[in-house]
Parts: sequence; structure tokens; C-alpha cells
Amino acid sequence: MSSLGGISVIFDLDGTLVDSEPNYYEAGRQTLAEHGVRDFGWTDHERYVGISTQETVADWIERYGLRASVEELFTAKNRRYLELARSSTRAYPEMRKFVELLAAEGVPMAVASGSSPEAIEAVLTGTGLDAHLRTVVSADEVAHGKPAPDVFLEAARRLGADPAACVVLEDAAPGAAAAHAAGMRCIALPYVAAQADAPEFATAGLLLRGGQEEFTAQAAYDWLALSAPSA
Repeated sequence: MSSLGGISVIFDLDGTLVDSEPNYYEAGRQTLAEHGVRDFGWTDHERYVGISTQETVADWIERYGLRASVEELFTAKNRRYLELARSSTRAYPEMRKFVELLAAEGVPMAVASGSSPEAIEAVLTGTGLDAHLRTVVSADEVAHGKPAPDVFLEAARRLGADPAACVVLEDAAPGAAAAHAAGMRCIALPYVAAQADAPEFATAGLLLRGGQEEFTAQAAYDWLALSAPSA
């Protein structure tokens, strides 16, 4: 039985639990290079942080005038990403500690991500986080991805939790907006420091402007404990 007053915690995956953005960047860079776009850099990639792969490749088609279909680009990028995800994804140490701390308290937890089900499984299995995070929702399973609240609301449904009792951890502005739209509190850790002033992050209950460098498992747990409803 959790001592946190019925709180459930929902984690975004990429950039929040794990540092997967370098793998997404490399998969995207290789895919675009194959289609003649050879100047795609990290700054270009940053605009897609927090956006689903399908939305990303749809934007590529328009931005770069590609002749490939969304399905073709999605399949190519996802294949490359899965190869990287299985072998070289790093879980943030303090996030791993936080998950383990919550698990020891019996706090219900879920992952709600814009990634494909296959990508989520590859990352959680590869990092060992699947031992504690068994409830998983992909944006592929709901009608609308972030910033719509669908993935978070579905995660709450699967946990049997009231959305108002859920706390979301997010690194991207669309995810913070989705949490707010779902009626959930949010701990925001901007992956892109320059985006910390985005209005979406202003809705967060706790904004760690320094991102992962500012996050500690114990401080996050203490914040949850202080904000938990009285029994």
C-alpha cells in the first residue's frame, strides 16, 4: 500500500526516463540521408522532441519535399531506431532510483509515450526498467498523440486511477500540455534548455528548469509526499 495518498505516477519515456534522443537523432539522420537530405543536424532534430515518429516523418515530407510516404519513412526510421535502442539506450540514474523508490512504496506506475509499442518494449527491456514498469501506453494505441491528453488518460484508465490523482513526468512541451489537458499534475524537466520558458511548462506543478541535471529521486519523492492528499 502506497504511503503517498493514492497518487499514481505516469512517465514519459524518451528524454524523461531514458536518454534516447541521440538514438532518435541518429535514426532520423540516416533515414533522411538515404533520401538525399544530408545536412540534418542536432538543432534540426530538437524541433521534434516530444513529437511522435509519425508526426515527425509527415513534417519531413513537407519540409524537405520528400517523395516517400509516411509509412515508408516511419518504417525505415523505426527499424534503425530499434537496432540502436536495444543495444545503447541509457536510463538516467536518478530516474532509475526514483522508479525503484516508488516501486518499493507500491506506487502504481505507467509509461505513456509517443514511441511505437515495439520501441517502448525495446527500451524498457534493454534498460531493465520493465521489471517495475509493466503498464505501457503508446500513442499508436490512441486516437491522438501529445499534446492531446489521450495517452495519459488511457494510462490512468489502465491503472484504475483518477486522472486528478496522477502525476506525470515529462521533458517536452507537448507532453506538459497533454498532462495539463488530462487534468494531471506534472513534474517537468525540459530536455531542451532553451524551451524552459515555453508556456506549456508554466502549467507544471514542479518545473525543474535545469532538466535532468536538477532532478533527484529523493527530492521528487519528497515533493510527491508533500503534495499528496490527506488520507
